[in-house]
Amino acid sequence: MALLGRLVSAGAQFANRRGVYLGRRSTRIHVRVYRWSRGRVGGNFTGYREGKLLLLEHVGARSGVTRTSPLMYVEDGAAVAVAASKAGQPEHPGWYHNLIAHPDTTIQIGGEVRPVRARVANPAERERLWPRFVATVPDFAFYQRHAGTRTIPVVLLEPR
Repeated sequence: MALLGRLVSAGAQFANRRGVYLGRRSTRIHVRVYRWSRGRVGGNFTGYREGKLLLLEHVGARSGVTRTSPLMYVEDGAAVAVAASKAGQPEHPGWYHNLIAHPDTTIQIGGEVRPVRARVANPAERERLWPRFVATVPDFAFYQRHAGTRTIPVVLLEPR
């Protein structure tokens, strides 16, 4: 693991252990830069070359407001998998609940926008995919430990 990756990982884990979730604070800027650069800036998990990021559009389950979340993904054939880790917080991220309510959505990978349908991976699919998240960005192992009894769901985004 590169030095930058170790530093970012250590800082994020330090914050998470103290109940500070940093995701929401930086999302708007990240999304703007990603879109502007077509993923050339903001398209990787900081410090991890293999950790690729996409932009997920989702509609609020209760509010109906459209939001965008940058998420690390792994490819799985024609589908893309994302993990609802919320950096190991005890509850699922809002985007997860939104996708359950409104599964038809779009993702942006680089400059390409793709229509997808979201579904939660079944236990066998999760068991197959989870090690790929951990191998790509080792922080996912910390996220699962930090989440306690919550099993972090994996969501498959399949082309439609």
